[in-house]
Amino acid sequence: MAFESISDKLQNTFKKLRSKGTLTEADVKEAMKDVKRALLEADVNFKVVKQFINAVSERAVGEDVLKGLNPGQMVIKIVKEEMDKLMGSETEEIKLLPSNEVTVIMMCGLQGAGKTTTVAKLAGKYKEKGKSCLLTACDVYRPAAIKQLQINGEKQGVPVFTMGDQNSPVDIAKAAVEHAAKNNIRIVFLDTAGRLHVDEGMMDELKSIKENVAVTYTILTVDAMTGQDAVNVASSFNEQVGIDGVILTKLDGDTRGGAALSIRAVTGKPIYYAGMGEKLSDLEQFYPSRMASRILGMGDVETLIEKAEAAIDEEKAREMEQKFKKASFDFNDFLDSMAQMEKMGGIGDMLSMLPGMGNQLKNVEIDEKQMNRPKSIILSMTPEERSNPDIINPSRKRRIACGAGVDISEVNRLLKQFEQMRKMMKQMGGMMGGKRRGRFRMPFGF
Repeated sequence: MAFESISDKLQNTFKKLRSKGTLTEADVKEAMKDVKRALLEADVNFKVVKQFINAVSERAVGEDVLKGLNPGQMVIKIVKEEMDKLMGSETEEIKLLPSNEVTVIMMCGLQGAGKTTTVAKLAGKYKEKGKSCLLTACDVYRPAAIKQLQINGEKQGVPVFTMGDQNSPVDIAKAAVEHAAKNNIRIVFLDTAGRLHVDEGMMDELKSIKENVAVTYTILTVDAMTGQDAVNVASSFNEQVGIDGVILTKLDGDTRGGAALSIRAVTGKPIYYAGMGEKLSDLEQFYPSRMASRILGMGDVETLIEKAEAAIDEEKAREMEQKFKKASFDFNDFLDSMAQMEKMGGIGDMLSMLPGMGNQLKNVEIDEKQMNRPKSIILSMTPEERSNPDIINPSRKRRIACGAGVDISEVNRLLKQFEQMRKMMKQMGGMMGGKRRGRFRMPFGF
């Protein structure tokens, strides 16, 4: 789980602070030692840690805090606010040039950071907003780099411009921008070559592209799981090529948080997006305040709501609401609901965004693959059985179990749970009466 290590340590420190009715300056200093240790163990840049601790300590030992009604909570609030500042306070966006101009976004980074996948994810984001995009294959060195970009482009529905691997990246970039201008394409993404480490050849090539093409944004892709190394890479690229911002990849697997907490403070450049999974849809805009809440174990309800609204079709939600009130939903609705949850990232991801759930989930193993067992049982039913589960008799159960590759007891259990859920929904539907519910609907109308 993202930030699990640092989150656990900070929450333990906060628990001690909350348990004290009053706080002394010594209490704050002791807490700051724990916070400092947690940040350093999370691979946060040591200079950043020093500045952060000084800023929090200076505010936390004030008379208003120590003599306040809830001093422990006030110190935690200060930590949260300073963490927001550390990562940039405000969310920064990539602003496109006027519609009669081509916005050129050059993506750079080391091999293995996920650059080629990330550029396709980013292009997909802008395509969803109705912007015309062009992916450009400028990596002429890595075997299969061009093919990988073409496959990802096809999945995203974004065209890929390529001139093979016998032309220079500079010529390819120039030709792509000319092609975009002639065909009224608004955004050109340049997928440049990476290396295993920062070297002169890579930097010279990036500089040459910028000298010959009017690059609007130079965005660096860095692997969040490499911690302090990611910060060092970002500093090198910024000093030698000049970057406008960063996209952090593999943030879903980063239990420490060092890169997320250090990059802005060290480079002065914003984090635009964060890669939260392997799917081409797993790219989230980076909100410093929300990220600070996740790191501090306070959840991230805003992102959860946005994911739900993006995943849940409004018309289907209204239909589901009516079925919910009448308890008339069937296994087809069950499958629709499961698909919506998968779009939102799965149960584990959803629960981790709820305030206070981080610690409770720590020792709970959520096997998302187990969720496929009910799905396989339902898919082994005939369309008639899915629409009308009441007709499923013992012989049908045996056939369904055989088709799903499970024991008949699992089929019985699913049918029993489904019937119990329908009864519960019928009762809740009656209590709800005709009242309208809010804009945020979870799957199954809950």
